[in-house]
Amino acid sequence: MKKIKNDIFKVPPSKKAYNEAIHLASEILKNIELSEISLALIALKTIRLARLLNNFEMVRLMELEISGYPKINVYEENIEFREVERLATLAGREYLEVDGFLEFIPDAIEKLESEKKFIIKRIDSASDLDERNNLQKRFQEVSEILAHRRSFIYEYITKTYLELNYSKIAEDIFSAIKQNVDQKIGEIVPESLEKLVAIYENLTSENPENWSNAVHICRRILKDLADAIYPPTKNIKKGIDGKSHKLGEEQYINRIIEFINQKSESETYIKIVGSHLRFIGDRLESILKGSHKATHAKIDREEANRIVVYTYLLVGDILNLV
Repeated sequence: MKKIKNDIFKVPPSKKAYNEAIHLASEILKNIELSEISLALIALKTIRLARLLNNFEMVRLMELEISGYPKINVYEENIEFREVERLATLAGREYLEVDGFLEFIPDAIEKLESEKKFIIKRIDSASDLDERNNLQKRFQEVSEILAHRRSFIYEYITKTYLELNYSKIAEDIFSAIKQNVDQKIGEIVPESLEKLVAIYENLTSENPENWSNAVHICRRILKDLADAIYPPTKNIKKGIDGKSHKLGEEQYINRIIEFINQKSESETYIKIVGSHLRFIGDRLESILKGSHKATHAKIDREEANRIVVYTYLLVGDILNLV
């Protein structure tokens, strides 16, 4: 079977996707806890949730839980079969080897649920005690298997729901900070507001070059800030580290730190913010030099996001001193 690239089905991160995911996770938890719908339908809804979160491993795993696992030839080196074996193990599926094939048990969720309903009907019409006992034994086995499947799905949904809620708390906190920072940026460095919009557009892109662009814009925002609060000068100042620092056009980090030195009475604050500024400044400059040399300095989306957030929070701290 030809493997389909997951990127084709990737859901772009958005407020809409997040809201749908957290609502769906809450709904599935309720479905499970109150036994409102069949486990097969719960598994289908779990696939939808996993797609919203771009968790393609869980999508594939739930598809196998619904449709059933194929037999695997233990002597055949087949990547697809090995992947099925890995997912089955991850799902806690038991398996046994029969005539050179791995057979994963139990069957598909929907088949098990149908069997359970069938057994219930048969027990009532069982002709003798042995048949009744066998049916009751199988009923117990199927019930335990389904309970294990339910527990596996419930654990995933609970974990996902908690992570989504934690993200919402963090987002709410950041939103409050953002509102304050955006207002001050608009008052003190208004030209940077458009740059912030450009950063967001670059970060949501799927092109790695745009992630680097977002980082370059962070450098320009810091430079705009430095120009606004401490314009370039030919003076040389001794910093809190005891070293002399230039405060010219390109020494924007030094200028911001000198501004902090003059405005803050807390030596600890100066050291912490200054240290963070130097780290961000060094990383920004190394990426800039890499792009100038056409070496395409390596930066992934996660690092780009981190640099943007650090820069944003630092700008907020600095503007509080203005």
